[in-house]
Amino acid sequence: MIHLINWRLFWIESLNGIMLASLYFTVASGFTLIFGLMRVVNMAHGSLYLLGAYVGYEAQLATGSWVAALLAGAAAAAALGAVLQMAFFSWMQGQDLRQALVAIGISIVLADLMLWQWGGTTYQLTLPDSLNGFVPLLVVRRYSMARLLLVAVAVCVGVALWLLLTRTRLGILIRAGVDDRRMVEALGVNVPLVFLVVFAIGGALAGFAGVIGGSVLSVSPGEDARYLLSSLIVVIVGGMGSIPGAALGALLVGMAETYGLAYAPTYGVAFTFLIMVAVLAIRPRGLMGRRA
Repeated sequence: MIHLINWRLFWIESLNGIMLASLYFTVASGFTLIFGLMRVVNMAHGSLYLLGAYVGYEAQLATGSWVAALLAGAAAAAALGAVLQMAFFSWMQGQDLRQALVAIGISIVLADLMLWQWGGTTYQLTLPDSLNGFVPLLVVRRYSMARLLLVAVAVCVGVALWLLLTRTRLGILIRAGVDDRRMVEALGVNVPLVFLVVFAIGGALAGFAGVIGGSVLSVSPGEDARYLLSSLIVVIVGGMGSIPGAALGALLVGMAETYGLAYAPTYGVAFTFLIMVAVLAIRPRGLMGRRA
């Protein structure tokens, strides 16, 4: 059987799976900050991804700069995330069902507004010429430089978030505020402001990922629901609030989705949910989750 396998196709699909996992992780890292650490059910996270991609597209049209598109997409999503926290979620702390219903309503309104503004057309941001080439690799012969860059970006995002949460005062305040909010407030810390910063960071990561995803793949209506669902599965599989868990969950989901579409397209989507069911059956808190 081994000699019947197309090894070049296998390794190309493996690289595509890692690329997809990197994009999922970049989106889900913001989601795990908000949902995993703060226990806020922000079902509008996918809308932040889509808004970041659209705003980045407009910024590139206006300036011709891909870097400006990255900054504009991240800034717009961060601003919207902060507004959602101030206007809605800060008043519903601990009310999971209420937060989820409000967030779903917000995501529906945002989806309609974005459809009204940008229509049903598929857009793609233009990568800089320096990223449009290919890198020679063994077996696969060559692979897209932009897709390899996406993997490097995901690694940098993961390391930066891990350092933020474990090596900085802000990270300590975030974790302490979630575990015992009243005690932290008694020490004079402005916990609502800390949570506002977390929402802004989570939104910025979603918008940043939207511009990257819109450059390497494309952006169109419906992407918000797709990336919200993938982020939710990644966080559940990896463990709520765990950055390494989100990376592991994204890798499992991305590889399963890619291999499934390549080798068993009829049942490809089912593999992702089988992984989630298996993980929840063995480890209900996720692969690297911790006690709340």
